[in-house]
Amino acid sequence: MADKVIYATYDDEQVLLKGAKDLVSKGIYIRDVYSPFPIHGLDPIIGVKHTRIAITAFIYGCIGLLLAVFGMWFFMIQDWPMNIGGKPNFTLIDNLPAFVPISFEFTVLLAAHGMALTYFLRNWTLPGVKARNPYPETTDDKFVMELHLHDNHDQSEAELEEMLKATGTTRIEAR
Repeated sequence: MADKVIYATYDDEQVLLKGAKDLVSKGIYIRDVYSPFPIHGLDPIIGVKHTRIAITAFIYGCIGLLLAVFGMWFFMIQDWPMNIGGKPNFTLIDNLPAFVPISFEFTVLLAAHGMALTYFLRNWTLPGVKARNPYPETTDDKFVMELHLHDNHDQSEAELEEMLKATGTTRIEAR
């Protein structure tokens, strides 16, 4: 049997925020909230964990720095050394101050692009992938709370719907 999902629609984000606090204080697990804009303070209430994308940005930045330094050493010193403006390129250490801007820019380039690609892959928001949004109204003016019966096995569907009605929801739909 498939897991039954309950969607509660709200007209106001403050009503949804207060309702989420009430439900979580009663032990109800809220799977997700769909809204047209971020709701400040909702993440800690429904238990959304902090993202680890900063760690991936650091890793991609380190890879960018290593590739930049290796590339500059190989192209400017090993493969094709040139005397540019009276500054001979015989060692990397002698020319390191000239390589700092290039290293910085390549580090930022790889960190930003790697972070963006990681975000797209992690959230599966790629071209051609169907968006997972149960209510198209959430992109305009509605707020939807998603609860799964499996996550809240202590309560029945009727009990969950009664609790949701008490929070000020405008529409409840079970699928």
